Amino acid sequence: IRLLYLYPTTIGADTIDAIADCDKVCNYIDLPLQHAADRVLKRMGRPGTRLSYERLLESIRHRIPEVALRTTFIVGFPGETDELFLETYNFLNDLDISYLHVFTYSERDNTIAAEMEDVVPLKVRKKRSKMLRGLSAKKRRAFYESQLGTQRTVLFEGENKKGYIHGFTENYVKVKTPWNPSLINTTHTIELTDIDEDGIVRFEYVNQ
Repeated sequence: IRLLYLYPTTIGADTIDAIADCDKVCNYIDLPLQHAADRVLKRMGRPGTRLSYERLLESIRHRIPEVALRTTFIVGFPGETDELFLETYNFLNDLDISYLHVFTYSERDNTIAAEMEDVVPLKVRKKRSKMLRGLSAKKRRAFYESQLGTQRTVLFEGENKKGYIHGFTENYVKVKTPWNPSLINTTHTIELTDIDEDGIVRFEYVNQ
């Protein structure tokens, strides 16, 4: 069981304990924090603050040391100045996260945000998104490197991608091996060995 989109205001000590103690739940938590500047979070209508996010993430790491942490951020929301963006960038750069999903803000009809002032130019939004996606790639690489030499359980998926079948470990490390339809929807114990030129982890089977 892989849990997706656990909103920060809905996850407490009981939820963290349940994830840590249940063998069927993957060591993977997806928290859509959206931003790290309190001023922007308030404009978004988000109840959390940067400090509350930091405390929550510390609690998760303390209880589940090997957890893969993914978060989602929106770039270019109205009122996001250069200073507020850099506050977010530095927050994420210092944060012990594994993955980062970046959305570029876009206007939607019949929303409060679409009527807000201090609109961020589209060119600036795209530039900021590119910066965070670059940071995300660095974070993912560092996380993958930290997993090399460890033994994990992988679940293989069913799609043939250019002659390979891909799978994900319980803490969401992506691996691949030459296409073999008998692997579809099966789990195997593997040891993560190195990272290929595409940024995907190679492995060896354990006791097989």
